[in-house]
Amino acid sequence: MKKDIDWENLGFGYIQTEKRYVSNFKDGAWDEGCITEDANIVMSECAGVLQYAQTIFEGMKAYTTKDGRIVTFRPDLNAQRMLDSADRLEMPRFPADRFVDAVTQVVRANSAYVPPYGSGASLYIRPYMFGINPVIGVKPADEYQFRVFTTPVGPYFKGGVKPLTICVSDFDRAAPRGTGHIKAGLNYAMSLHAIVTAHANGFDENMYLDSATRTKVEETGGANFLFVTKDGKVVTPKSDTILPSITRRSLMHVAEHYLGLEVEEREVRFDEVKDFAECGLCGTAAVISPVGKIVDHGKEICMPSGMEKMGPVTQKLYDTLTGIQMGLLEAPKGWIHVIE
Repeated sequence: MKKDIDWENLGFGYIQTEKRYVSNFKDGAWDEGCITEDANIVMSECAGVLQYAQTIFEGMKAYTTKDGRIVTFRPDLNAQRMLDSADRLEMPRFPADRFVDAVTQVVRANSAYVPPYGSGASLYIRPYMFGINPVIGVKPADEYQFRVFTTPVGPYFKGGVKPLTICVSDFDRAAPRGTGHIKAGLNYAMSLHAIVTAHANGFDENMYLDSATRTKVEETGGANFLFVTKDGKVVTPKSDTILPSITRRSLMHVAEHYLGLEVEEREVRFDEVKDFAECGLCGTAAVISPVGKIVDHGKEICMPSGMEKMGPVTQKLYDTLTGIQMGLLEAPKGWIHVIE
């Protein structure tokens, strides 16, 4: 039985569900892990995560397909990205197969919270890991906790997708040899002031440039950029300091193999942006958010696709990828992980 929730009017916020997964790392090994009903975490006041921000996370969704199955999208790639994040922050690796199994268990245990097909809503899944034992000298923790919780969420954009107005940020998102390529909590903590500033100035999001030269497009605080040239080629920025988005990777595959478009991953100079026909932000939450206007310190770049709706290529990419996710189109092998 589905929960009695107003699925059509869900926001993008936290609603506690009944079950979550927890596994502890102690004495050099992970325990076998289990499903628990306890949503609270008890830890020392001196826990590594509280002192030195040793925490990593992932974000993904479960949803109901047209034929009534509950599925997730490419969880193996989230598992791999978490391994990369753990390596960079000197945290123990939570095995990829166990990661996918934990996600499967939690979604299955909370299946009553998976929104019905056609509601536009989904079950957001948050796997995360953090240092839990007391750490006062600056060093990695010795003990860790890996957890997965879920929460039903509505569509990221209420009332349909309207193109965003974004600004070129005065802040840097990541250092050249820093942690921009992993999903660490610390990257998001330092972006908060930048996004609050952007919102205060009337913008929806930031465009971060590379911090070394401030001439190349990187990403926004929580999504990768995707551009379409006037002759229909799909271009995405290549950089060692942006988070490798699973949605972006999937969209590039869709562009090439489903839509027959030319694709290119390369460095994108900011001075080229005015020449593109379309611009979008891609990530788990919204799939693609169209960008209508980019403002560089008062100088406006208006995308030819306009401020009313997605550009035609962006729309096709969005429709194709969401069609694959919802079971309307055949998925490439291994993309859809069926839970029940």
